[in-house]
Amino acid sequence: MMPLAQMAEAVLRTADGREKTKLSHGFAAEWRAARDAGETPEIGTATPPMQPARPEKPELLSPRDVPQRKPGSPEGRIALLHAVAHIELNAVDLHWDIIARFTDIKMPIGFYDDWVKAADEESKHFNLMCDCLEALGSYYGALPAHAGMWRAAEDTADDFMGRLAVVPMVLEARGLDVTPNMIKIFKQAKATQAVEALETIYAEEVAHVAYGSKWFHFLCGRHEMDPKDVFHALVRKYFHGVLKPPFNEEKRADAGIPPDFYWPLTESA
Repeated sequence: MMPLAQMAEAVLRTADGREKTKLSHGFAAEWRAARDAGETPEIGTATPPMQPARPEKPELLSPRDVPQRKPGSPEGRIALLHAVAHIELNAVDLHWDIIARFTDIKMPIGFYDDWVKAADEESKHFNLMCDCLEALGSYYGALPAHAGMWRAAEDTADDFMGRLAVVPMVLEARGLDVTPNMIKIFKQAKATQAVEALETIYAEEVAHVAYGSKWFHFLCGRHEMDPKDVFHALVRKYFHGVLKPPFNEEKRADAGIPPDFYWPLTESA
């Protein structure tokens, strides 16, 4: 079995979304089988690229240049699914990247169990969105997408705690805030396939945010630091802008992020 960090790098260097997620699923299954057999596989080391390989399409644009479409129309719903597919593909890479990039920091085996599981689920989420797009006569790559999705990874490439603070605990937590409204849009359109896919994503994303919170708190404990203060400092350092309510306080609490972590980072603070 290949060391885990090398598996992660192989996913990051695969451009096509369906191929990337197929590789991701395969590696996750190998890891799970080894762990179920009571083994502790080698983590190893890797040299992950600063940016993951990407397909030629979609064209990546500055956020202000991505066309805005009303979600009430069929075209708007396709655009929304396309945007979610793009987020999920980036999430696959983000979860493998955290495995490959920070191998110099010794972590318990449970850390790798969590992120392999998260990467596996994000791979499923990307494919669910692609299936929805294809059922509507579209595909991932048919529309332009947000070029800034990888910025948080680049900004935190040398800061493990910064990565945990900004990616799962801010960006993925934002998904918990906005997904219920998306589900409502597709329910109104009686788009059953999209509703089921988004409900799967919503249920599983809570755990991904929780993994971020758990390991962030673990590292704070290791270094005898106050998690809330460190979180505020790191988000102010690496997150461009302020956190915007409304917040899904119930799901954020389920994921181990209390209100005094995020409310001080809003505009009103």
